[in-house]
Amino acid sequence: MVKYGIGIDLGGTKLSAALIEDSGKILYRDDILLSGREGDEVGNLIINTLKTSLKNIPGNASVSGIGISVPGIANPTTGRIWAPNIPGWSDYPLRDRVNESLNGQAIPVRIECDRTCYILGETWLGAAKGLKDAIYLSVGTGIGAGILCGGSIIRGQDGIAGAVGWMAMSTRFRKEYVSCGNFEFQASGAGMVRYANQLVQGQDLLFQDAQGLFSAFENGNPLAKKVIREAIRAWGKSVANLVSVFNPAMIVFGGGIFGPAGKFLPEIRKEAIRWAQPISMSRVQIGISSLKGDAGLLGAGRLSFIQI
Repeated sequence: MVKYGIGIDLGGTKLSAALIEDSGKILYRDDILLSGREGDEVGNLIINTLKTSLKNIPGNASVSGIGISVPGIANPTTGRIWAPNIPGWSDYPLRDRVNESLNGQAIPVRIECDRTCYILGETWLGAAKGLKDAIYLSVGTGIGAGILCGGSIIRGQDGIAGAVGWMAMSTRFRKEYVSCGNFEFQASGAGMVRYANQLVQGQDLLFQDAQGLFSAFENGNPLAKKVIREAIRAWGKSVANLVSVFNPAMIVFGGGIFGPAGKFLPEIRKEAIRWAQPISMSRVQIGISSLKGDAGLLGAGRLSFIQI
């Protein structure tokens, strides 16, 4: 018998929701821009989108659960959310709001941070399908990791585990690392652009975004080549650190930078081999997300069917 769940993926600029079969097939989908919404406006948008999804359930079927991916920290006990990119969500009672909107319907509501949902999506339907030990390394404007170990999500005592942008890569501390972490400062999209523009030092060429940086790399720009080569080394070291600590079967790179950085996987692996525990490194696969921008949505969908 087919089961139905609802997955909701809240990003910094967009909300996606889907009615999903337990096979992973999407029956109904809605994508809505936040368009500057804040606080309860975002909460109301989630609730209204959820109600629309519920109306699309076939026949008299019931829904197994509701899974929600959020761009921040989800408190597993209270269901309250800290999401720095959404004004008014420093301690937002999302689970309470959703439960109130269900009018007494006993539907489980499960909320996880986006990086957790990324790895749930990839191990359900994506590049790491079926694996119980895998890591999703998200590299975009920032850097974070969703970690599945022995089939269980690693959350930490405050739900902050996976904040790998703070991994130490340098031998000396710089005050610039305080706000985002050493690894993120060095090898995120925003970090690479910032570093490249520091190297310009008054020249006419300025990089507006990571896409421009990669285009300049392809055109042989020496500054772009220097910045991206250093990022490759940092990505390789991050793989080595994660492999040595968690001994995963696979590390999946995703986010906006992978993408254009996908072609560097052989170089990333070569760098990782230099630093990692050798047996673990010899057994790990390194790949690119096959779900792309839907990893969070499908991971939230997976949450609607299982308690992790």
